[in-house]
Amino acid sequence: MDTQHSHPSDIVELQRKILAFADARDWQQFHDPKNLAMAVAVEAGELMDHFRWVRSDDARKVLDDPRTRSEVEEEVADVAILLLEFAAVCGIDLAQAVERKLEINGRKYPVELSRGRSEKSGRWA
Repeated sequence: MDTQHSHPSDIVELQRKILAFADARDWQQFHDPKNLAMAVAVEAGELMDHFRWVRSDDARKVLDDPRTRSEVEEEVADVAILLLEFAAVCGIDLAQAVERKLEINGRKYPVELSRGRSEKSGRWA
């Protein structure tokens, strides 16, 4: 197993590193839930910007360029870092929240009704 990369069990360790990074810079005074939530949205927007005006069937090709791929990876990391920090600051167990939401989505979007369909739950004819 590649120990260089994070695994789902590393969420708490990543959060510890993120909080230590912010603490060393005295940024926790700015990193309240409102500002972190806004920062997640801003970074998600920067991620989306790489795909703006690209046809959906060409979206994967954006990642073929090494420079663009690197920029996209950095934006993904920014979104993840801020989301992990938001969860830590708010006392949210991210792994537990994801597991719970997957269960909810499993009930909301049963395979037999939603497989291959993009409609939201309740809009099925």
